[in-house]
Amino acid sequence: MLNKEALFKEIFQTNSKKIFHLCYGYTGDAEAANDLMQETFLKVWQNLDKFRNQAMISTWIYRIAVNTCLSWLRVEKRQQKDELTDSIIENKQEDLSDKNEQVALLYKCISQLEENERIIITMVLDEVPYTEIAEISGISEGNLRVKIHRIKLKLTDIYNKYERF
Repeated sequence: MLNKEALFKEIFQTNSKKIFHLCYGYTGDAEAANDLMQETFLKVWQNLDKFRNQAMISTWIYRIAVNTCLSWLRVEKRQQKDELTDSIIENKQEDLSDKNEQVALLYKCISQLEENERIIITMVLDEVPYTEIAEISGISEGNLRVKIHRIKLKLTDIYNKYERF
C-alpha cells in the first residue's frame, strides 16, 4: 500500500488540472483559481485518512472543490457585490493574447450561468463521465443529459449576444 505522501502525489497529479479548470470556471481568474485549487488539495490532504472509498476519489475531490469555490464566492460577493464577475473578466481579458480570446469568451459566458450550471458545464468540458457528474450534482443521469442540453442552449444564447458586438 502506498504511503500517504505517495498517494497524495498521485491524486494531485491525476486531478489537479481538472480541479483548476473547475475553479477557473467559478472565478474567471487564474490566480484565484490556483489559490482555490491549492486550498482544495490542502483539504484533501487533511482529510485523506477519512476518505471511505464509497465514491470515486475524483468525485470526493470535486465535491471538496465545489464547496471551496462556493465558500469563496460567498465571501467575494459580500466584499464586492455583483461587480465581481465583470471586474475579474475585464482584468483577465486584458492579460489574454489573441490566441486565448475564444477561451476567455467561453469562460465569460460560463461565468454568467447559475452556480450549479457552471459546475456541470465545467465538468463536461473536462470530459468527466456523465455518471460521475450525475453523482456529484445529485441528479439522475437522464436528468443530467437534459440539463446539459439546456445549459448548452443557454451558453449559445449568451455567446451570440457577444458576437453581435
